[in-house]
Amino acid sequence: MTSRQKLQLILKLSGLTQTQLANRLGVTFAALNRWINERASPRLGALQKIDELYKEYSGEKQVPESELAAKKGIIRVKQKQRPHVLRRIVDNPDIRDQFYLSLTYHSNRIEGSTLSEGETAAIMFQNAALPNKSIIEQLEVKNHQATLEYLFGYIGEGEPINESLIVKLHGILLNAVHPYAGGYRNHGVRIAGSDVPTANYAKVPDLMKTLVEDMREKTKDVVRHIAAIHARFEMIHPFADGNGRIGRLLGHAMALKEDLPPLVILQEDRRRYIAYLNKAQTKDDLTLLENFMCDAILEGYRIVERKGK
Repeated sequence: MTSRQKLQLILKLSGLTQTQLANRLGVTFAALNRWINERASPRLGALQKIDELYKEYSGEKQVPESELAAKKGIIRVKQKQRPHVLRRIVDNPDIRDQFYLSLTYHSNRIEGSTLSEGETAAIMFQNAALPNKSIIEQLEVKNHQATLEYLFGYIGEGEPINESLIVKLHGILLNAVHPYAGGYRNHGVRIAGSDVPTANYAKVPDLMKTLVEDMREKTKDVVRHIAAIHARFEMIHPFADGNGRIGRLLGHAMALKEDLPPLVILQEDRRRYIAYLNKAQTKDDLTLLENFMCDAILEGYRIVERKGK
């Protein structure tokens, strides 16, 4: 594959503009444009960066076992240094509200919301009504906030993760947004932008029962367990709408149960997230998704530790 073809695929898979891609590669827009139009050829250093980005967004990237093990080791250290993470969150309004904002803004943006982080904050904390924005999008912000409030309280009480919780979360999340809020789908669905098949709707109840049983199994490798359950849940796709957000909420629940912070999956990483999820589902290779989940957990610790970017 030529560098021009790789650059074109990176632009398509990543959603980056040419200016943003040039910045990622550390070159000028003019230089990138010349490469794309084959008026010049990248040098060796640039070719290596192009190859790395192509592998990152295509899902062909390989994560060394040592790198993944090191990230999991960092998480274990933080887990010991910052025990009772949920109590830290709920007892500190600034940390709690930052989680509400970050998790809501990024999760909704991943699903196509047009609201900015500032607009999301205004809706959540000032009860602002934005006349130039969709009422549904604004309702989804309040619903997601309410869902997190319920989830944090539920996990804080030591309650188990079960089907009743999952259905309850869906009911809150899509309240007044979708007619099937709080119930499994009764028809076939496709995952937008993916060729991964979803479960036959008639099998959803049994598949969800098995998933929850497996979800609650104890394991030494918590990150891998979260990644595996997340990939399976999204393949089952049990609801008519809201599966991505509910899947991430379940990831938060599983992490909190293990005294880890919620998973902060950034909207700017959406394309990589989808590619790694797809690889886990179609190639039975969880490595990239595990690595991604490690980053999401560490992003959660940044909030717990009150660290900026």
